[in-house]
Amino acid sequence: MRSKFFKHWVLLAALVILVLSACSSGGETDTASSDQKQTDAKAGEPQDGGTLNVGLSANPKTLDPIQYTGVYESQVMRSVADTLVVYSKDLSEIVPSLATEWSVSEDMKVYTFKLRDDVYFQPGEYQDGRQMTAEDVKFSLERSAKESAMNRLRGVEKVEVTGEFEVAVHLEAPNAALLAMLTDAGNIIVPKEEVEGWGDQFGSHLVSTGPFQIKSWQKDQQVELVRHEKYWGEKPHLDGVTFKIISDPNMMTNALRSSDIDIATDVKGQNRELIKKDEQLELVSKPALSLTYLDLNNKKGPTADPKVREAIYKATNVEEIVKGVNQWGGAEVSYMPLPKKSWGYNEELEKLTPTYDPEGAKKLLTEAGYPDGFKTEIYLSEARVPYGTIFQNQMKENLNIDVEIKVVEWGTYSDTVAKGNAPMSIGGWTWYPDPYFFLYQLFHSDQIGALGNGKGYSNPEVDSLLEKAVSETVDQKERAEFYQQALEIILKEVPRIEIDNLESAAGINKKVQGYDVSADFSIQIVHPNGTNVWKQP
Repeated sequence: MRSKFFKHWVLLAALVILVLSACSSGGETDTASSDQKQTDAKAGEPQDGGTLNVGLSANPKTLDPIQYTGVYESQVMRSVADTLVVYSKDLSEIVPSLATEWSVSEDMKVYTFKLRDDVYFQPGEYQDGRQMTAEDVKFSLERSAKESAMNRLRGVEKVEVTGEFEVAVHLEAPNAALLAMLTDAGNIIVPKEEVEGWGDQFGSHLVSTGPFQIKSWQKDQQVELVRHEKYWGEKPHLDGVTFKIISDPNMMTNALRSSDIDIATDVKGQNRELIKKDEQLELVSKPALSLTYLDLNNKKGPTADPKVREAIYKATNVEEIVKGVNQWGGAEVSYMPLPKKSWGYNEELEKLTPTYDPEGAKKLLTEAGYPDGFKTEIYLSEARVPYGTIFQNQMKENLNIDVEIKVVEWGTYSDTVAKGNAPMSIGGWTWYPDPYFFLYQLFHSDQIGALGNGKGYSNPEVDSLLEKAVSETVDQKERAEFYQQALEIILKEVPRIEIDNLESAAGINKKVQGYDVSADFSIQIVHPNGTNVWKQP
């Protein structure tokens, strides 16, 4: 038997040698090709490991949810912390996060949330990574409602714990925009022990429930995050994320091109073109929830007359301004005080926006009693001087209006505009898809005296419509109808000039997979709605 087996083994070995010889006659190409195919297949599959380096254009001052004031701070916070609900990746709807479901009372004054029971805080100095409960939600939201520097949870009366994993948020008045408010990074859930233990220093030692936790923070340089191993959602592919502070836009692009960072944020101007031309990089740019506008004083001076405001709008070549300021792209002409990515936007209303008509503008200005023009001032920040310069030239050429440009720092600008002391001003507004955050803040008479409505726009009918949009229904379609009715009135009264709808843009190393820019400028590394960024080795 052994002899027979040995003979069979010899024959089999000979056949294998013949087969291998035949394969090798084709050279090493087939073997290499097979290896390449395996590599290519793996390249499309998510891979774990590595650190993502992200460039931030501004320096975070604090990560305390009640103290933060800038988008760049929230960009770090969103990788460390969670809110009860979040916007979907495309910002079209609000989806669960720490809350699994919610209901709204008939009077729209009580929102009840059921919470996940598998959420754990990151280990900190004053707790070891314990489970999150309804008490933490109560503490965090009431802290925001009472102490937020930016009033990010306006109208919340109290938060009631109705179960270990259930809370009821009680409002002073009906507000259909509450869910949108709850997506704000100012309303993240934090542990009481860490907040009280660190006191004023909590903003430098943020602890929450997100996919990454803070490892170190070198002020003015970088914030280093590592994966939170007990994160309740899908495990992050990345071992960590490092946010590097690079305020100079040219240095930011150079850092991307030299692979010092993997993602460059807030890409503008000629740097857009440099990134496009680099084969290792990709420029991703999409319309954002961000508007630039020129406010006209509705209460004082020549622009208190609607005819004068319309004349100025008709004498403004908005397209020329947008192209002049954004020579390399990154913005499109705006037609109304609501960004196109908002669910309240209606293209049909664009026809109500005044079109460029210098001759018609002269006629209107003459009818208003200013045939020879007049002198006025426009307040703006240094970054918006290009807008102001082109506008200044157009007013002189088309209406003989002399516009003096007042370049001021932010504190002076906000104070002058909010108090209604700016004849004209150029500003910007960025917020959420819910029209409430654009229209109520910028056109309701309650906001006169605040930066948003420093122009002093007031119309009782518009006030009523804006109030109904948050107090009568939570249905998005029905709310949109109220906002569109308000917009129709606003556009006819020409309270300001719409300039551009900016884009959210980022330069990305092509090794980074799964990353996309968001219309709200948020940086989404891991998102409950499906985003989980990874890097090819």
